[in-house]
Amino acid sequence: MALKTIDSLGDLKGRRVLVRADLNVPLDGQRITDDGRVRASLPTIERLSGAGAKVVVMAHLGRPKGAPEAKYSLQPVALRLAELLGRPVAFAGDTVGPLAAEAVARAQDGDVVALENVRFNEGETAKSDAVRQAFAAQLAALGDAFVSDGFGVLHRKQASVYDIAQLLPAAAGGLVLAEVEALSKAIDNPARPYVVVLGGSKVSDKLGVIGNLLTKADALLIGGGMVYTFLAAKGCPVGESLLEADQIDTVKGYLERAGAEGVDIVLPTDIVVADKFDRDAAHYDVAADQIPDGWMGLDIGPESRKDFAARLLDAATIVWNGPMGVFEFPVFAGGTRAVAQAMIDSTAFSVVGGGDSAAAVRILGLDESGFGHISTGGGASLELLEGKVLPGIAVLEG
Repeated sequence: MALKTIDSLGDLKGRRVLVRADLNVPLDGQRITDDGRVRASLPTIERLSGAGAKVVVMAHLGRPKGAPEAKYSLQPVALRLAELLGRPVAFAGDTVGPLAAEAVARAQDGDVVALENVRFNEGETAKSDAVRQAFAAQLAALGDAFVSDGFGVLHRKQASVYDIAQLLPAAAGGLVLAEVEALSKAIDNPARPYVVVLGGSKVSDKLGVIGNLLTKADALLIGGGMVYTFLAAKGCPVGESLLEADQIDTVKGYLERAGAEGVDIVLPTDIVVADKFDRDAAHYDVAADQIPDGWMGLDIGPESRKDFAARLLDAATIVWNGPMGVFEFPVFAGGTRAVAQAMIDSTAFSVVGGGDSAAAVRILGLDESGFGHISTGGGASLELLEGKVLPGIAVLEG
Protein backbone atom coordinates (compact mmCIF):
# COMPACT_ATOMS: atom_id res chain seq x y z
CA MET A 1 0.00 0.00 0.00
CA ALA A 2 1.33 3.46 -0.93
CA LEU A 3 0.44 6.09 1.61
CA LYS A 4 0.68 9.84 1.12
CA THR A 5 3.55 11.24 3.16
CA ILE A 6 4.25 14.58 4.83
CA ASP A 7 6.40 15.53 1.83
CA SER A 8 3.23 15.58 -0.27
CA LEU A 9 1.91 18.49 1.80
CA GLY A 10 4.54 20.90 0.48
CA ASP A 11 5.87 23.89 2.43
CA LEU A 12 4.38 23.83 5.94
CA LYS A 13 5.77 27.08 7.30
CA GLY A 14 2.98 29.11 8.85
CA ARG A 15 0.33 26.48 8.12
CA ARG A 16 -1.86 24.97 10.81
CA VAL A 17 -1.32 21.20 10.76
CA LEU A 18 -3.72 18.98 12.69
CA VAL A 19 -1.99 15.83 13.95
CA ARG A 20 -4.05 12.85 15.12
CA ALA A 21 -1.79 11.21 17.67
CA ASP A 22 -2.41 8.21 19.90
CA LEU A 23 -1.87 9.49 23.43
CA ASN A 24 -4.16 6.99 25.14
CA VAL A 25 -1.81 6.24 28.01
CA PRO A 26 -2.51 4.49 31.33
CA LEU A 27 -3.01 6.87 34.25
CA ASP A 28 -2.88 6.43 38.00
CA GLY A 29 -4.82 9.52 38.97
CA GLN A 30 -2.86 12.30 37.27
CA ARG A 31 0.31 10.20 36.93
CA ILE A 32 1.16 8.53 33.61
CA THR A 33 2.38 5.01 34.33
CA ASP A 34 3.64 4.28 30.78
CA ASP A 35 4.47 7.17 28.44
CA GLY A 36 5.52 4.97 25.51
CA ARG A 37 2.83 6.31 23.20
CA VAL A 38 3.70 9.91 24.02
CA ARG A 39 7.34 9.25 23.20
CA ALA A 40 6.36 7.54 19.96
CA SER A 41 4.48 10.67 18.86
CA LEU A 42 7.48 12.98 19.27
CA PRO A 43 9.33 12.55 15.95
CA THR A 44 6.40 13.60 13.77
CA ILE A 45 5.47 16.53 16.01
CA GLU A 46 9.09 17.69 16.09
CA ARG A 47 9.42 17.36 12.33
CA LEU A 48 6.32 19.48 11.70
CA SER A 49 7.29 22.05 14.29
CA GLY A 50 10.80 22.24 12.87
CA ALA A 51 9.31 22.95 9.45
CA GLY A 52 7.56 26.00 10.89
CA ALA A 53 4.06 24.53 11.09
CA LYS A 54 1.62 25.46 13.80
CA VAL A 55 1.10 21.98 15.18
CA VAL A 56 -2.33 21.17 16.63
CA VAL A 57 -2.39 17.78 18.37
CA MET A 58 -5.62 15.81 18.62
CA ALA A 59 -6.02 12.62 20.65
CA HIS A 60 -8.33 10.65 22.91
CA LEU A 61 -7.93 9.19 26.38
CA GLY A 62 -10.07 6.38 27.73
CA ARG A 63 -13.72 5.84 26.86
CA PRO A 64 -15.75 8.91 27.81
CA LYS A 65 -19.36 8.87 26.61
CA GLY A 66 -19.29 11.87 24.28
CA ALA A 67 -19.13 14.46 27.06
CA PRO A 68 -16.36 15.88 29.27
CA GLU A 69 -15.20 13.76 32.21
CA ALA A 70 -12.39 15.17 34.37
CA LYS A 71 -10.66 11.79 34.80
CA TYR A 72 -10.22 11.56 31.02
CA SER A 73 -8.78 15.02 30.49
CA LEU A 74 -5.68 15.10 28.29
CA GLN A 75 -4.10 17.86 30.36
CA PRO A 76 -1.65 15.52 32.21
CA VAL A 77 -0.63 14.08 28.84
CA ALA A 78 -0.10 17.56 27.38
CA LEU A 79 2.15 18.37 30.33
CA ARG A 80 4.20 15.23 29.71
CA LEU A 81 4.38 16.04 25.99
CA ALA A 82 5.78 19.47 26.88
CA GLU A 83 8.39 17.87 29.17
CA LEU A 84 9.51 15.48 26.47
CA LEU A 85 9.62 18.20 23.80
CA GLY A 86 11.49 20.50 26.18
CA ARG A 87 9.20 23.41 25.32
CA PRO A 88 5.73 24.72 26.18
CA VAL A 89 2.63 23.07 24.78
CA ALA A 90 -0.49 25.23 24.89
CA PHE A 91 -3.43 23.17 26.17
CA ALA A 92 -6.93 24.04 25.01
CA GLY A 93 -9.63 23.19 27.53
CA ASP A 94 -12.03 22.13 24.79
CA THR A 95 -11.77 20.48 21.37
CA VAL A 96 -13.63 22.66 18.88
CA GLY A 97 -14.94 25.42 21.15
CA PRO A 98 -13.69 28.96 21.90
CA LEU A 99 -10.69 27.77 23.93
CA ALA A 100 -9.41 25.68 21.05
CA ALA A 101 -10.01 28.46 18.53
CA GLU A 102 -8.15 30.95 20.73
CA ALA A 103 -5.19 28.62 21.38
CA VAL A 104 -4.76 27.92 17.67
CA ALA A 105 -5.14 31.60 16.75
CA ARG A 106 -2.39 32.54 19.21
CA ALA A 107 0.04 29.90 17.94
CA GLN A 108 3.19 31.12 16.23
CA ASP A 109 5.16 29.23 13.62
CA GLY A 110 6.64 26.11 15.22
CA ASP A 111 4.34 26.20 18.27
CA VAL A 112 2.52 23.12 19.54
CA VAL A 113 -1.09 23.18 20.75
CA ALA A 114 -2.89 20.20 22.31
CA LEU A 115 -6.67 20.01 22.15
CA GLU A 116 -8.82 18.42 24.85
CA ASN A 117 -9.98 14.80 24.44
CA VAL A 118 -11.73 14.40 21.08
CA ARG A 119 -14.05 11.82 22.64
CA PHE A 120 -15.59 14.54 24.83
CA ASN A 121 -17.61 15.18 21.66
CA GLU A 122 -20.29 12.69 20.60
CA GLY A 123 -19.47 13.29 16.95
CA GLU A 124 -16.06 11.62 17.28
CA THR A 125 -17.38 8.07 17.60
CA ALA A 126 -20.90 8.51 16.23
CA LYS A 127 -22.32 5.69 14.12
CA SER A 128 -24.08 8.29 11.94
CA ASP A 129 -21.87 9.42 9.07
CA ALA A 130 -23.55 12.84 9.10
CA VAL A 131 -22.92 13.45 12.81
CA ARG A 132 -19.32 12.29 12.50
CA GLN A 133 -18.69 14.40 9.42
CA ALA A 134 -20.14 17.49 11.09
CA PHE A 135 -17.68 17.14 13.95
CA ALA A 136 -14.85 16.48 11.50
CA ALA A 137 -15.73 19.75 9.75
CA GLN A 138 -15.40 21.61 13.06
CA LEU A 139 -11.97 20.06 13.58
CA ALA A 140 -10.94 20.83 10.02
CA ALA A 141 -11.74 24.51 10.57
CA LEU A 142 -8.79 24.61 12.96
CA GLY A 143 -6.25 23.42 10.38
CA ASP A 144 -4.90 23.73 6.86
CA ALA A 145 -3.61 20.15 6.60
CA PHE A 146 -3.96 16.84 8.42
CA VAL A 147 -1.33 14.31 9.47
CA SER A 148 -2.46 10.93 10.74
CA ASP A 149 0.07 9.57 13.21
CA GLY A 150 -2.04 7.62 15.70
CA PHE A 151 -1.54 4.07 14.51
CA GLY A 152 -3.47 2.66 17.46
CA VAL A 153 -6.73 4.20 16.22
CA LEU A 154 -6.46 3.52 12.48
CA HIS A 155 -8.90 0.62 12.77
CA ARG A 156 -11.59 3.07 13.92
CA LYS A 157 -13.84 4.88 11.47
CA GLN A 158 -13.93 8.02 13.60
CA ALA A 159 -14.09 11.73 12.87
CA SER A 160 -10.51 12.64 13.83
CA VAL A 161 -9.12 9.55 12.11
CA TYR A 162 -11.15 8.94 8.97
CA ASP A 163 -13.58 11.75 8.12
CA ILE A 164 -11.16 14.63 8.57
CA ALA A 165 -8.74 13.06 6.09
CA GLN A 166 -11.35 13.67 3.41
CA LEU A 167 -11.70 17.37 4.27
CA LEU A 168 -8.06 18.54 4.35
CA PRO A 169 -4.86 17.70 2.47
CA ALA A 170 -3.88 14.55 4.37
CA ALA A 171 -0.77 12.44 4.91
CA ALA A 172 0.58 9.67 7.08
CA GLY A 173 3.03 10.61 9.79
CA GLY A 174 6.33 8.89 10.43
CA LEU A 175 4.97 6.59 13.13
CA VAL A 176 2.16 5.29 10.92
CA LEU A 177 4.57 4.71 8.04
CA ALA A 178 6.98 2.81 10.31
CA GLU A 179 4.17 0.69 11.76
CA VAL A 180 2.73 -0.23 8.37
CA GLU A 181 6.17 -1.05 6.96
CA ALA A 182 7.13 -3.27 9.89
CA LEU A 183 3.84 -5.14 10.09
CA SER A 184 3.69 -5.57 6.31
CA LYS A 185 7.16 -7.08 6.41
CA ALA A 186 5.95 -9.59 8.98
CA ILE A 187 2.63 -10.34 7.30
CA ASP A 188 2.98 -10.12 3.53
CA ASN A 189 6.27 -11.86 2.76
CA PRO A 190 7.86 -13.07 6.00
CA ALA A 191 11.23 -14.76 6.12
CA ARG A 192 10.77 -18.32 7.36
CA PRO A 193 10.39 -20.00 9.74
CA TYR A 194 7.59 -17.56 10.66
CA VAL A 195 6.54 -17.98 14.30
CA VAL A 196 3.66 -16.14 15.96
CA VAL A 197 3.25 -15.96 19.74
CA LEU A 198 -0.29 -15.26 20.91
CA GLY A 199 -1.37 -14.63 24.48
CA GLY A 200 -3.66 -12.36 26.41
CA SER A 201 -6.82 -13.16 28.26
CA LYS A 202 -9.42 -14.14 25.68
CA VAL A 203 -9.22 -16.45 22.71
CA SER A 204 -12.29 -14.69 21.26
CA ASP A 205 -10.17 -11.55 20.79
CA LYS A 206 -7.76 -13.50 18.59
CA LEU A 207 -10.06 -15.75 16.55
CA GLY A 208 -9.69 -13.70 13.36
CA VAL A 209 -5.92 -13.60 13.76
CA ILE A 210 -5.66 -17.33 14.31
CA GLY A 211 -7.87 -18.05 11.32
CA ASN A 212 -5.77 -15.86 9.03
CA LEU A 213 -2.41 -17.08 10.32
CA LEU A 214 -3.27 -20.73 9.77
CA THR A 215 -2.55 -20.08 6.10
CA LYS A 216 0.60 -18.01 6.71
CA ALA A 217 2.55 -18.92 9.84
CA ASP A 218 4.71 -21.99 10.35
CA ALA A 219 3.95 -22.19 14.06
CA LEU A 220 1.63 -20.56 16.60
CA LEU A 221 2.79 -20.57 20.22
CA ILE A 222 -0.21 -20.13 22.52
CA GLY A 223 -0.05 -18.80 26.09
CA GLY A 224 -1.87 -16.41 28.39
CA GLY A 225 -5.45 -16.78 29.53
CA MET A 226 -6.53 -17.93 26.08
CA VAL A 227 -4.55 -21.16 26.38
CA TYR A 228 -7.03 -22.70 28.80
CA THR A 229 -9.74 -22.77 26.14
CA PHE A 230 -7.27 -24.63 23.91
CA LEU A 231 -6.49 -27.08 26.72
CA ALA A 232 -10.20 -27.59 27.38
CA ALA A 233 -10.72 -28.24 23.66
CA LYS A 234 -8.21 -31.09 23.98
CA GLY A 235 -10.14 -32.53 26.92
CA CYS A 236 -7.83 -31.29 29.67
CA PRO A 237 -9.12 -30.07 33.05
CA VAL A 238 -8.49 -26.35 33.62
CA GLY A 239 -9.70 -25.89 37.21
CA GLU A 240 -10.65 -22.27 37.89
CA SER A 241 -8.57 -20.93 34.98
CA LEU A 242 -10.02 -18.40 32.60
CA LEU A 243 -12.18 -20.30 30.13
CA GLU A 244 -14.42 -19.29 27.23
CA ALA A 245 -16.61 -22.38 27.08
CA ASP A 246 -18.55 -21.01 24.12
CA GLN A 247 -15.35 -21.01 22.04
CA ILE A 248 -14.30 -24.61 22.66
CA ASP A 249 -15.87 -25.97 19.47
CA THR A 250 -14.30 -23.14 17.43
CA VAL A 251 -10.89 -23.92 18.90
CA LYS A 252 -11.35 -27.63 18.12
CA GLY A 253 -11.95 -26.62 14.52
CA TYR A 254 -8.77 -24.55 14.46
CA LEU A 255 -6.72 -27.43 15.88
CA GLU A 256 -8.04 -29.73 13.17
CA ARG A 257 -7.46 -27.13 10.46
CA ALA A 258 -3.91 -26.51 11.67
CA GLY A 259 -3.16 -30.19 11.25
CA ALA A 260 -4.52 -30.10 7.72
CA GLU A 261 -2.56 -26.93 6.86
CA GLY A 262 0.69 -28.22 8.34
CA VAL A 263 0.82 -25.42 10.90
CA ASP A 264 2.18 -26.31 14.33
CA ILE A 265 -0.02 -25.02 17.18
CA VAL A 266 2.21 -25.28 20.24
CA LEU A 267 0.58 -25.33 23.69
CA PRO A 268 2.42 -25.23 27.02
CA THR A 269 3.38 -28.56 28.53
CA ASP A 270 3.37 -27.14 32.06
CA ILE A 271 1.48 -24.36 33.82
CA VAL A 272 2.09 -22.27 36.94
CA VAL A 273 -1.14 -22.55 38.94
CA ALA A 274 -2.30 -20.42 41.87
CA ASP A 275 -4.97 -20.80 44.52
CA LYS A 276 -6.27 -17.29 43.85
CA PHE A 277 -5.74 -14.29 41.57
CA ASP A 278 -3.26 -12.41 43.73
CA ARG A 279 0.39 -11.38 43.57
CA ASP A 280 1.05 -13.30 46.80
CA ALA A 281 -1.00 -16.39 45.92
CA ALA A 282 0.28 -19.85 46.71
CA HIS A 283 1.53 -21.33 43.44
CA TYR A 284 3.35 -24.29 41.92
CA ASP A 285 4.11 -25.88 38.55
CA VAL A 286 1.91 -28.67 37.17
CA ALA A 287 1.65 -30.56 33.89
CA ALA A 288 -0.63 -28.67 31.52
CA ASP A 289 -3.13 -31.54 31.44
CA GLN A 290 -3.28 -31.87 35.23
CA ILE A 291 -4.53 -28.50 36.52
CA PRO A 292 -6.27 -29.37 39.79
CA ASP A 293 -9.78 -28.36 40.80
CA GLY A 294 -9.89 -25.07 42.64
CA TRP A 295 -6.62 -23.79 41.13
CA MET A 296 -6.10 -21.41 38.23
CA GLY A 297 -3.33 -21.13 35.66
CA LEU A 298 -1.59 -17.74 35.75
CA ASP A 299 1.55 -18.37 33.66
CA ILE A 300 3.23 -20.91 31.40
CA GLY A 301 5.65 -23.13 33.28
CA PRO A 302 9.46 -23.43 33.21
CA GLU A 303 9.60 -26.28 30.67
CA SER A 304 7.21 -24.45 28.34
CA ARG A 305 9.35 -21.33 28.58
CA LYS A 306 12.38 -23.32 27.43
CA ASP A 307 10.41 -24.88 24.57
CA PHE A 308 8.95 -21.56 23.41
CA ALA A 309 12.35 -19.86 23.63
CA ALA A 310 14.03 -22.62 21.58
CA ARG A 311 11.43 -22.27 18.83
CA LEU A 312 11.85 -18.50 18.77
CA LEU A 313 15.63 -18.76 18.56
CA ASP A 314 15.22 -20.85 15.39
CA ALA A 315 12.74 -18.41 13.77
CA ALA A 316 13.45 -15.89 11.02
CA THR A 317 10.32 -13.80 11.61
CA ILE A 318 8.48 -13.43 14.94
CA VAL A 319 5.26 -11.62 15.78
CA TRP A 320 4.21 -11.48 19.44
CA ASN A 321 0.81 -10.29 20.62
CA GLY A 322 -0.29 -10.89 24.18
CA PRO A 323 1.50 -11.80 27.44
CA MET A 324 2.03 -15.39 28.53
CA GLY A 325 0.69 -14.82 32.02
CA VAL A 326 -0.23 -12.21 34.61
CA PHE A 327 3.04 -10.34 34.15
CA GLU A 328 1.89 -7.52 36.45
CA PHE A 329 2.47 -9.96 39.35
CA PRO A 330 6.24 -10.68 39.49
CA VAL A 331 5.87 -14.38 40.35
CA PHE A 332 3.74 -14.88 37.23
CA ALA A 333 5.90 -12.82 34.85
CA GLY A 334 8.41 -15.55 34.00
CA GLY A 335 6.72 -16.78 30.84
CA THR A 336 6.30 -13.33 29.37
CA ARG A 337 9.89 -12.44 30.23
CA ALA A 338 11.20 -15.67 28.66
CA VAL A 339 9.38 -15.05 25.38
CA ALA A 340 10.51 -11.44 25.21
CA GLN A 341 14.13 -12.30 26.04
CA ALA A 342 14.18 -15.05 23.41
CA MET A 343 13.01 -12.51 20.83
CA ILE A 344 15.83 -10.19 21.88
CA ASP A 345 18.36 -13.02 21.67
CA SER A 346 17.08 -14.22 18.30
CA THR A 347 18.43 -12.96 14.99
CA ALA A 348 14.86 -12.93 13.62
CA PHE A 349 12.99 -9.83 12.50
CA SER A 350 10.64 -9.38 15.45
CA VAL A 351 7.48 -7.38 15.99
CA VAL A 352 5.86 -6.76 19.35
CA GLY A 353 2.18 -6.28 18.59
CA GLY A 354 1.31 -3.41 20.87
CA GLY A 355 -1.05 -3.25 23.85
CA ASP A 356 -0.12 -5.37 26.85
CA SER A 357 2.90 -6.90 25.10
CA ALA A 358 4.51 -3.50 24.59
CA ALA A 359 3.66 -2.51 28.16
CA ALA A 360 5.23 -5.73 29.43
CA VAL A 361 8.50 -4.98 27.65
CA ARG A 362 8.72 -1.65 29.47
CA ILE A 363 7.41 -2.84 32.84
CA LEU A 364 9.85 -5.77 32.88
CA GLY A 365 12.72 -3.41 32.06
CA LEU A 366 13.72 -5.14 28.84
CA ASP A 367 15.85 -3.53 26.14
CA GLU A 368 13.42 -2.10 23.60
CA SER A 369 16.19 -1.80 21.01
CA GLY A 370 16.43 -5.60 20.95
CA PHE A 371 13.19 -5.88 18.97
CA GLY A 372 12.74 -5.13 15.29
CA HIS A 373 9.61 -3.10 15.99
CA ILE A 374 7.36 -2.40 18.98
CA SER A 375 3.89 -1.44 17.81
CA THR A 376 1.88 1.26 19.55
CA GLY A 377 -1.45 -0.22 18.50
CA GLY A 378 -2.84 -3.43 19.90
CA GLY A 379 -6.21 -3.46 18.14
CA ALA A 380 -4.86 -1.99 14.90
CA SER A 381 -1.98 -4.47 14.68
CA LEU A 382 -4.37 -7.34 15.43
CA GLU A 383 -6.68 -6.31 12.59
CA LEU A 384 -3.74 -6.11 10.19
CA LEU A 385 -2.73 -9.60 11.31
CA GLU A 386 -6.30 -10.66 10.54
CA GLY A 387 -5.84 -9.37 6.99
CA LYS A 388 -8.35 -6.54 7.38
CA VAL A 389 -8.18 -3.18 5.63
CA LEU A 390 -8.01 -0.40 8.24
CA PRO A 391 -10.24 2.62 7.49
CA GLY A 392 -7.61 5.06 8.71
CA ILE A 393 -5.05 3.60 6.30
CA ALA A 394 -7.35 3.26 3.31
CA VAL A 395 -8.21 6.96 3.47
CA LEU A 396 -4.50 7.89 3.27
CA GLU A 397 -3.65 5.85 0.20
CA GLY A 398 -2.37 7.90 -2.70
